Amino acid sequence: MTDKSRSTPEADLAFLRSIVQGGNNPKAALTLGVAYLAGGLLYGLQCLFHIGQVWGVIRWPDLANLAFVVAITVAFFIVLMWAVREDRKAGTAGPIVTRTLNAAFSGAGMANLAIVIVFGFGARRDQDFAVWLYYPSMIFALQSAAWFVAWNLKKKGWMLATSLGGWATAVALGLLVRESVTYLYVCTAALFLLFAGPGWIMTRDALRKRQIEADVA
Repeated sequence: MTDKSRSTPEADLAFLRSIVQGGNNPKAALTLGVAYLAGGLLYGLQCLFHIGQVWGVIRWPDLANLAFVVAITVAFFIVLMWAVREDRKAGTAGPIVTRTLNAAFSGAGMANLAIVIVFGFGARRDQDFAVWLYYPSMIFALQSAAWFVAWNLKKKGWMLATSLGGWATAVALGLLVRESVTYLYVCTAALFLLFAGPGWIMTRDALRKRQIEADVA
């Protein structure tokens, strides 16, 4: 009688191969990619809007400006809620690489929330908007750390480039909080390159992998 509780050499080999190759769940990778892509595009668009205001191209009433900013945030949270729901539908990812990667980005997200509270309260208490501008710097620093973990696990060049770019952006933004226009330029470029860019890569790869699995099935 065969002991079914013991794994076969073929199953062990397949598991090890999935660890080495990354073993991504295409659906989970897609939702993460879409969240990054949407965040980069939406908040990059908001920065372009503010640049338009600086140049005098956009001259809307205060209420219209506020409505636009709120709409950007609402749109992002809608995408984020969709991503969370899709991740739950995708189930728990098996390979340790995928689980570690998800944990790194989830941990960065938890830290982001604490940073929002701390810098938001500090800016309001001190009546100094520059204090709030340190918040995006910390976000890029945390994302840099998460992408460095991803690069160590996956060894993909674009992940290392994203990590180094995030680190450089964090330093630049921290030094430019009193130079609002230059700060805005750097933040705009970083959102498109370091959020939307990786998001597009992850979304593209996940869709390609999903298509391959569909063809095989």
